[in-house]
Amino acid sequence: MPNLILQPKQKLSSMRKLAIGTWRTTYDPSVYGSMSLRMDTTLEYLEEFRKKKNRRLTLSHILAKVMGMVLHEMPDANAILRFNRIYLREDIGVFFQVAMEDPQTGELDLSGMVIHDPHKKSLVEIYDEFSERVEKVRSYKDEKLEETRSLIKRLPHFLLHPFVDMLGFLSYSLNLDLSQFGVPKDALGSVMITNVGSLGLEEAYVPLVPYSRVPLLLALGKVKDEAVVIDKNIEIVSMMRIFATFDHRILDGAHAAKMSKLVTEYIENPYTYFDEL
Repeated sequence: MPNLILQPKQKLSSMRKLAIGTWRTTYDPSVYGSMSLRMDTTLEYLEEFRKKKNRRLTLSHILAKVMGMVLHEMPDANAILRFNRIYLREDIGVFFQVAMEDPQTGELDLSGMVIHDPHKKSLVEIYDEFSERVEKVRSYKDEKLEETRSLIKRLPHFLLHPFVDMLGFLSYSLNLDLSQFGVPKDALGSVMITNVGSLGLEEAYVPLVPYSRVPLLLALGKVKDEAVVIDKNIEIVSMMRIFATFDHRILDGAHAAKMSKLVTEYIENPYTYFDEL
């Protein structure tokens, strides 16, 4: 079985082929952008959801659902690059970083987990799966993940770059399933999300991770009150910014504009698009 179920994209514009030929690594084609969202209605929905569903829903859960919906509507954005050719993913995976404590050093460590096809799931289902997976990661009970972490810890420092390059080549360029060697299948998903707002940060841009082949990374900033002009009047409203980094070989300004419009529409209108309360 392959690592990912993929189909080659059949038609590419001359500009897209030129972009692939121009930027040779994911270090080069990073494009950065941000969007500002009005959060008053979303925060009301969160509070009502928590009371009625008895689950402490967060903006991370909501963004998982939203990105599943967006990538389902924009299949061209759910892709990876292999041998200078764009391949469309069959599965939509949303990766989240998980903060945890290293049991040996006591220092803050980062791990992660993927929610698959969140557009097909309710927020209740996403919350329950998310909670179960996070608990498994933080209690070191995810066997595949722990095998990978253990392997990385044992690696000599001078082998780190060759190891990461080889991992990316085998998993994504050759599309091999390495789960029998302790590498989780499709470990990093279609889009990577981190909630820097939960750390008190208002903004942050996340670098592309070359070996992962993930073309889109999002960081949620802190929700804060801002003065905005509405119908020529100044009002204090709750605002949040989402910061995006994308691979210009796969995504361009047209993708970003449509994605921004969809994300704004879904997040600012939760009663229309999410679980009934």
